[in-house]
Amino acid sequence: MSRIGKKPISIKDVTVTKTDGLLKVKGKLGELTMKIHPSINVEVTKDEILVTRPDDSKENRSLHGLTRALIGNLIKGVSEGYQKSLDIVGVGYKAESKGEAVLFSL
Repeated sequence: MSRIGKKPISIKDVTVTKTDGLLKVKGKLGELTMKIHPSINVEVTKDEILVTRPDDSKENRSLHGLTRALIGNLIKGVSEGYQKSLDIVGVGYKAESKGEAVLFSL
C-alpha cells in the first residue's frame, strides 16, 4: 500500500463534500473543487478523509498516492494558504512591490 496514500487526512476547520465524483473543499480562504478518478475511493467522515484503491495495479497505486496528496494540498490551500519567499543575491539586483506585481531590476 502507498505510504502517502494510506495516511488519513485531517479536516479541521474545513468543510468537505463529495458528490458525483467531485470533491469540494471550503475553508476560510476560499473554495476549491477536484475531480476524483473513478477507480479511487474517497471516504469523507466527520474528522478525516480516507483514500483507498480497489486493487494493486500499477495505475491504481500511482493514482492512490497522487489523489491523497492533491486532496491534502486542497485542504492546506483553503485553510492556511501558500506563500513563497525569494532571496535576491548579488550586486545591483533590486526588487520593488507595485500593487499585486513585483518589479525586478536585474
